[in-house]
Amino acid sequence: MKAHSLLYIAIIFFVILGNSCRKDFNFENSTGNLSFSKDTVYLDTVFSTINSSTYGFKVYNKSNTDVQIPKIELAKGVHSYYKLNVDGQAGDSFTNTPLYAKDSLYIFVEIHALNVESSNFLYTDAVLFDSGNNTQKVELVSLVKDAIFLFPTKFEDGTTETIILTLDENNEELTKEGFALTDQNLNFTANKPYVIYGYATIPENETLTIEAGARIYFHKNSGILIKDQASIQVNGKLSTNQDLLENEVIFEADRLEPSYKNVAGQWGGLWFTKGSINNSINYATIKNASIGIYINGKTENKTTTLTLSNTQIYNSLQTNVYALNSNIDVYNCIIANAGFASLQLKQTGTYNFNHTTIANYWTKTYRTGTALQINNTSTTSVANTLEANFTNSIIDGNATNELLLLESSSNVLNFKFTNCIIKFDTEITSNLYNFKDITHYILPYISAETAFINPLKHNFEIKNNSAAIDNADKNSALKIPLDINGNSRTSSPDIGAYEFAPNN
Repeated sequence: MKAHSLLYIAIIFFVILGNSCRKDFNFENSTGNLSFSKDTVYLDTVFSTINSSTYGFKVYNKSNTDVQIPKIELAKGVHSYYKLNVDGQAGDSFTNTPLYAKDSLYIFVEIHALNVESSNFLYTDAVLFDSGNNTQKVELVSLVKDAIFLFPTKFEDGTTETIILTLDENNEELTKEGFALTDQNLNFTANKPYVIYGYATIPENETLTIEAGARIYFHKNSGILIKDQASIQVNGKLSTNQDLLENEVIFEADRLEPSYKNVAGQWGGLWFTKGSINNSINYATIKNASIGIYINGKTENKTTTLTLSNTQIYNSLQTNVYALNSNIDVYNCIIANAGFASLQLKQTGTYNFNHTTIANYWTKTYRTGTALQINNTSTTSVANTLEANFTNSIIDGNATNELLLLESSSNVLNFKFTNCIIKFDTEITSNLYNFKDITHYILPYISAETAFINPLKHNFEIKNNSAAIDNADKNSALKIPLDINGNSRTSSPDIGAYEFAPNN
């Protein structure tokens, strides 16, 4: 009885095993009836010599029959710059790929580095399924940009060239991968984009000139370092198309995929060391950095360290502009949305802001900083003065208070807000926030409605219900007769970087 039972179980086991094994050999060849989640895969803009991100699509067998796909391959074969991964296997060509009834498989694709001579071109190929009359295909399309690549030297021992970025609080050197710009690389044009790896350093007594329309892209942990007695001149111009910004100079990260469009902290920033001189930035966009601009001046230097005009700096992981011991003139600028503070002024210096929109509507993480912070606390025993003047400017955001003033009794803090909108909803007894004190506040608009079009998407133009309209000081506005978009503000000027446009 026991033997018969064991024999019966064994027969059942082999029948099941036989059916299972036989199933593996019952695949029919596909006959051109596959379905796809996409008929064309658009791999977003990439730079030549840099691999793209990986993109994918699905292949469906909607029939009731298990099939095998005789061949999956790239139309350009082994010469293609695209690379495939089919259901977890990498390669250029695949044969007899099984696909069960009512099932699907993933195809992943990326474009590998290629050298090009034209500035922009479309590179295309196709993933072919089967052959002959049964051939089906999914098109592949990529826009490839040629670029000028600047990077530090790689040494034979495997190390990389470094530069001294700054000294930390303990006077220890903070080093980063970087390199000195040579004479032939001190003029950036709009002919090709620039891709920078590490910190491109402007040597002492040299000037980096950037022409209108230039595009500068930075890899992770990269930026531009302006050394002592060095200068940067960013010569952007007003654009006719406010979507393309064809004449602006744009600083951003080298990840061009749409998913990285608003990711903060992708690159380092522009770093001005003590003693940099005669710096100017006009009509530029600086976005998605860790710190958009870090500028440290010399307390004994009374000349202007930086003139910043008609420029947008936004979506920095920490701070958009961090300035200490500097002399800065700013007008027609947007300084907005950062993980901590939009604008920080520290220790000493003279700072003049006219028709500038300073706002913080950061929502990606919990934010403890305000839109504007002024702090004259110094690490030296010498008494110093921090002077900050804001005229026809906006200080706003999504927090209760967007202004923080910190005063050291051993230093002098002189500040004045003239015809400014200031977001401040908390009653504080400190004289620093006595908005009736005309020594510091002239015609302030406290927590007035700014009515930005879409601050979460970095659009700080104003709508028709904004308190900014017609409330700027006219005499001051006449010194800056055009707004950031080139609109006249000579009659009934508005507060902030933008004049109200009726189509808003």
